[in-house]
Amino acid sequence: MKRSQINTAYRAASACFARHHWVLPPAPKWDITDYGLGDFERFGLVLVNLADEPEYCEKLMWARRGQTTPSHAHKKKKEDVICRAGELTLELWPAKPASDSEPCGGLLVPVDGAQRRLARGERLVLAAGSRVTLVPGVWHAFYPSSDECIIGEVSTANDDENDNLFLDPAVGRYPRVDEDEPPAVRLLSDGERR
Repeated sequence: MKRSQINTAYRAASACFARHHWVLPPAPKWDITDYGLGDFERFGLVLVNLADEPEYCEKLMWARRGQTTPSHAHKKKKEDVICRAGELTLELWPAKPASDSEPCGGLLVPVDGAQRRLARGERLVLAAGSRVTLVPGVWHAFYPSSDECIIGEVSTANDDENDNLFLDPAVGRYPRVDEDEPPAVRLLSDGERR
């Protein structure tokens, strides 16, 4: 990912947060990723860690239409994914997604606190203010179904290095960065590269 892309995404996300009156804490921790796939327009997400405690964390995220967070699950993390602005679509599976010939088992997930039954891989569309609770082992991918979307996450402690299980083995949690211009913001992963 080029640093210029990261800078552009940072500015666009900051502008969207400001338009929707989301005030970030002092010195927020930014994470802007293409999941190591080299295609931020298709597989991109901007994340801001608002709280990172041993027991819980909170994130604010931003994505544009066409950007997907690839299918993944967590070994230990339980999370609420909340649409804060725009419209967010999630695809959910009770176990690792397999071929289309597999049986279509469903899952039960809390949506806005009420249990909802979904078919395997069914799309769940969240309007602004709605949330879904995902337990460890539930596979999910998500993307905006509006032009842009602000996404919230409240979860148990976050461990990006050891807790994420991605369906695509080519996915890497952090991007490789081509320093084509000076950084507008320091990323969580910048310290690891220097």
